[in-house]
Amino acid sequence: MNVYYSPRYVGSSYAFGTTRKAKWLADSLKTLPIAGVQLVEPKMLSRDQIVQVHDPAYVGAVQTGRPRNLAESQGFDWDAGLWNMVLASNGGAVAAALEAIGSGIAGSLSSGLHHARHDSGAGFCTFNGLAIAAHEALAAGASSVLILDLDAHCGGGTASLIADEPHIRQVDVSVNSFDSYHSNERIRLTLVQRSEEYVGEIERALKKITLEGPRFDLCLYNAGMDPFEHCPTGGLAGITQEMLAARERLVFDWCRQQELPVAFVLAGGYIGEHLTEQGVVKLHRLTLSAAAASHQLREPDG
Repeated sequence: MNVYYSPRYVGSSYAFGTTRKAKWLADSLKTLPIAGVQLVEPKMLSRDQIVQVHDPAYVGAVQTGRPRNLAESQGFDWDAGLWNMVLASNGGAVAAALEAIGSGIAGSLSSGLHHARHDSGAGFCTFNGLAIAAHEALAAGASSVLILDLDAHCGGGTASLIADEPHIRQVDVSVNSFDSYHSNERIRLTLVQRSEEYVGEIERALKKITLEGPRFDLCLYNAGMDPFEHCPTGGLAGITQEMLAARERLVFDWCRQQELPVAFVLAGGYIGEHLTEQGVVKLHRLTLSAAAASHQLREPDG
């Protein structure tokens, strides 16, 4: 199973979870490999690919740092390393999407995607790799794409970018109202307030997709770990590591049962008073382990 990563993913000088944890996870795979996971360096996106989704003036600001307020609209300091960082990490999301269509499953150690808007960043998200990857998948021949967003926070940026795209659907189960938006039949948001209802709500959402149709050619899975009870940004008391492991198995099993190709990215998960760097890595490895197990079952001899 290909999982995309490049040292450029952490190229910005601004150091916090979103700009650093891809390396933490990649390093963990060197010391404690997960069977079946192969790290692959993705091709960087071109500027032309980004402006298919984002306003050229905003893209130019991220590239040059001018105007500074627009270049920093995602919420952290601009520096010259930011441009290559987001070209690489968003390129990984696209590479995973296109690879999954062929192989059934792939991933990228990308994060900082789903809050970005057409003409600005937001919530530590610079460019929206979910929307970009969905458009690239459609351009490559997919007829419909499902974005499954299980970050703690709502994916309002993605919802705004796909509002007029009938071939992209979003199902979003969140535990924090940041970046919320109005649902409709194609872009659906569920806010969970009780931890004991969390996995059940996700299961109901997946069953509803199955019953309603149509069949999708790709699922883009935003696998946030910030619903975790000890995550300082977005965590919901009572959501344990065991619940998140069950969530990951549920998602990848559902995709496999539906014969639905799935490409995943990391999304939220942050160090705090009760969550260390090692703890964040351990949470994100739940996604990799569940994906690798599902990939093995997809193999003809699995």
